[in-house]
Amino acid sequence: MDLSALAIYIALGFVAQLIDGALGMAYGLISTSVLLATGAPPAIASASVHAAEMVTTGLAAGSHVWNKNVDWRIFRRLVPAGIAGGVVGAYVLTNLPQQPVKYFVVLYLSAMAVLILWRLFRGSAAPKPRISVIPIGLGGGFLDALGGGGWGPMVTSTLIARGDAARQSIGSVSASEFFVTLAISITFITTLDFSRYGEIVLGLIIGGGIAAPFAGFLARVLPQRLLIGIVAVIVIVLAGYNFMGLLGPG
Repeated sequence: MDLSALAIYIALGFVAQLIDGALGMAYGLISTSVLLATGAPPAIASASVHAAEMVTTGLAAGSHVWNKNVDWRIFRRLVPAGIAGGVVGAYVLTNLPQQPVKYFVVLYLSAMAVLILWRLFRGSAAPKPRISVIPIGLGGGFLDALGGGGWGPMVTSTLIARGDAARQSIGSVSASEFFVTLAISITFITTLDFSRYGEIVLGLIIGGGIAAPFAGFLARVLPQRLLIGIVAVIVIVLAGYNFMGLLGPG
């Protein structure tokens, strides 16, 4: 085992999980992007991230429950919808053209960022999209299966944009993510050889496991307006990243 490489994966897992647990998004994007940049094949990068998330999302969920950040009404609707969307995405999406979906994700995230910022600066005067939790969960699970980073950006940003409290949105999304990730990961477990990338998974699990207990505390103590602003900035960065990816080769 390459200890220097393992240390890098531990650091990556720590940073990615700390951000994701506190804001309810970005673990998949950060981890997958870095792994791809280091030369890991896309299938290995995606499978490694999902495998590690089975542990880290469970720890983050426990942290949010302990800090009373979870709205259980939202949680009970998100979990089955997210699982259904994730399973469908994992088994079907590989046979569908991905480019139109990527354009949709960029446009959707951009719209959510604008609505979040509008609510932040205009308060109750801002429009609130009338979207129920179930289609949000279906779409988030489906997109997460597509690229490993769709659950948090899609679900958290939409809940906040429609007017839900930032703390409860982040906690509910993070808690339900464990079950969505588990459903998607089962697909990888049954189709891929984990011995090929066990070092990556181990590093991500160790780093994420160290960071996960702090997630719920950060979401509880940070001011709500600050959380909303950070979420909006993260969403804008994600949309910009995806847009640049669409403009790139391939």
